[in-house]
Amino acid sequence: MVISIQQVYLLQQVIDYIDNHIKEEIHPEKLANLVGYSPFHFYRIFDKHIGYTVMDYVQKRKLQFALYELMQGKKIIQIALDYGFETHSGFTKAFKRCFGSPPSLYRLHCPISLPQKLDLLSLRRKQTGGIVMQPKIMQKKAFEIAGKTFESDIDKVSYTRDAPAFWDERISADESIERTLYDLLSPEKHGEYCINLSSIELKEKFTYFFAVNYDQGVHIPSGFTKLQISAATYAVFRTPLVGVEQFVSSIKGTWQYILEDWLPHSLYEVDEQGYDFEYYDEHCHDWEYEKIYMEIYLPIKER
Repeated sequence: MVISIQQVYLLQQVIDYIDNHIKEEIHPEKLANLVGYSPFHFYRIFDKHIGYTVMDYVQKRKLQFALYELMQGKKIIQIALDYGFETHSGFTKAFKRCFGSPPSLYRLHCPISLPQKLDLLSLRRKQTGGIVMQPKIMQKKAFEIAGKTFESDIDKVSYTRDAPAFWDERISADESIERTLYDLLSPEKHGEYCINLSSIELKEKFTYFFAVNYDQGVHIPSGFTKLQISAATYAVFRTPLVGVEQFVSSIKGTWQYILEDWLPHSLYEVDEQGYDFEYYDEHCHDWEYEKIYMEIYLPIKER
């Protein structure tokens, strides 16, 4: 089902209405009436374009706003009641389903600003494939990875964020590279890292590093490189759930969203002392999942 520009504008009205009435009880039928659609037609269009069912999105959005109040030190029970949850436990269960940990723990990973207004037309142009949710802010200790480097003649590329999803076009075409890394290094944790190692001064060269976790004591064969990533604070973004045919464009679109929309309006700036990188684990295996995603790690510091 192709979503027209007119339908995008109508959905934007719905998205704005939800934000403007975020602490009220929101009924999906009222949202459908708001844009003049039957509930059935509205649910289909919303799910297709936003990537969530109507009420799943409403709940996730409520929880995103609740995160900000959590950061302000407000009591969880009061936040729960303000956002329409009848009990502390009901709020905690919903929160854990959405963010993967209870509020008391996730408080350490909250962005320090309110959720940004969503611009559906901009996300459509960027081809993200859906809504990019608020990032998780996390501190990551120094760690080591190992892999192979690849060079390209792409101009003016100083960071991974300058050439998102490059690995899909150049490296993943040869699946033996990934298989070789796992066979030789046997990392305990599955996951591939894609990082740009180019020097800022050498703008005519683009050196891309495709790596996996490196476990101490493992022999690194000739031709492979070991790299230590320093401790840093990261904003961790997940790309929207999409089919494999949209995966690369979704990654590129998410990078655009981060740099053009999220970062300028956040209270953070890029920490140029760290590496930004793309991280791919089993959730990007299209033979295991109907819809897939990956994560983007952006090193940040408060402005």
